[in-house]
Amino acid sequence: MEKRITCFIPSSDKESIGFTTASLKDSGLVEYITILINEDKDPVNSDVSFIRSQGFTSTASVKKMADAAKTDYILTYSKEFQLDLSKFALERMIQICEDTDAGMVYSDYFENKNNHLLPHPLIDYQEGSLRDDFNFGSVILYKASVFREACSRMDTEFQFAGLYDLRLKVSQNHKLVHIPEMLYTEVESDTRKSGEKLFDYVDPRNRAAQIEMEIACTKHLKDVKAWLKPEFNKIRFDAGHFEYEASVIIPVKNRVKTISDAISSVLSQQTRFKFNLIVVDNYSNDGTTDLIQSFAKENNKVVHIIPERKDLGIGGCWNEGIFHEQCGKFVIQLDSDDLYINDNVITRIVEAFYSQQCAMVVGSYKMVNFNLEDIPPGLIDHKEWTPDNGRNNALRINGLGAPRAFYTPVLRSIRVPNVSYGEDYAVGLAISRQYQIGRIFDPLYLCRRWEENSDSALDINKMNVYNLYKDKIRTIEFLARKQLIKSNGDN
Repeated sequence: MEKRITCFIPSSDKESIGFTTASLKDSGLVEYITILINEDKDPVNSDVSFIRSQGFTSTASVKKMADAAKTDYILTYSKEFQLDLSKFALERMIQICEDTDAGMVYSDYFENKNNHLLPHPLIDYQEGSLRDDFNFGSVILYKASVFREACSRMDTEFQFAGLYDLRLKVSQNHKLVHIPEMLYTEVESDTRKSGEKLFDYVDPRNRAAQIEMEIACTKHLKDVKAWLKPEFNKIRFDAGHFEYEASVIIPVKNRVKTISDAISSVLSQQTRFKFNLIVVDNYSNDGTTDLIQSFAKENNKVVHIIPERKDLGIGGCWNEGIFHEQCGKFVIQLDSDDLYINDNVITRIVEAFYSQQCAMVVGSYKMVNFNLEDIPPGLIDHKEWTPDNGRNNALRINGLGAPRAFYTPVLRSIRVPNVSYGEDYAVGLAISRQYQIGRIFDPLYLCRRWEENSDSALDINKMNVYNLYKDKIRTIEFLARKQLIKSNGDN
């Protein structure tokens, strides 16, 4: 059997390296196995070659891999734990790579969690799969010629974004193909729930890496002519007649434990203009409806809507609110289990629309538990947003922040997708294509993290559904921006 693969793995303990190298060699297709070790460390295994590197994800390390590989294919394994390849796994990866003329292939896998094997299906890569946390699994096979060509175009030295930069450059000219088969088993060490992982990308401890990821993504968007210049449509606030200057919209279903806090925090707001609260009650059956009705009877600012349709997600409920006759000029989001941080939030948001001349305003929030006690990572302010590049970087990150507010005529012209996850992100991307988005970096609301959050503990299949949808939203926006740039005649 012809040995066609050079493998690169990170340094680890002797037992893990021994197991992994044995699994790779058993395939009969591996010519070389090279361990990447930190420059100040000594190799733990003399049976394989090694490269001193600045870390597995650095540009320097990626280029050293390209220089060292003399075979047809390059395989990277990115975890420090034992890798167990399925029988004929590498044959299958090569077969698919050749049959599809892919530059890179990746597969589903089993994960070993506390000695239990669980299937971990992945999702297909799209043009809009620009997020740096896209899960390819830990085993990736590249055509070596494609790997080297991509490296030749890597002109920025990254410490953290080297592999991300490589993937983006490979995707510019070649397919990234997903094999929906379990071809290996890896050890899963991150056993946190989905809701605990959700905010890693805005954790201040990861800021240096995020800056690098933005640079790499921005360069990619420019290369493929999907990067938008910091030029925006002018916004005017004279479209239509509105009785109310602002409306807070709360879509809700079965939040009897929290809806009173949310409503009370809105009604406590102090303003010099008229505002109201539109609560879209999506057929609650746990007592939520009675609580909303009690508020509406006592305060005429509360508009209680029960939609005629029963097929509405959160986005559909938003459309019920924004097209309601009592909707204000600006609409401001509040989730049914959160609350505003003080009585000045609505005023600050409305002032931001006028001062920043924007069609959408996004604030900041503090993470708290059910009892409103601070929890990590604390303040979520999305300071990675910049007026010049924010709307481009928005294609890479997983969200724009909260609370979100919109100029109603613009939101009505776009409308909100009738889904219950990612609907706000879709709208924000679409608005940012044409208009500036304003920011408030002080905390405006308290975001409760508890067991009834919709994303607190998702299984892998649900996570895949959500991630696939968000990637589709990115792809739609990515293609729309390319068309806009082409129609404007920009190079």
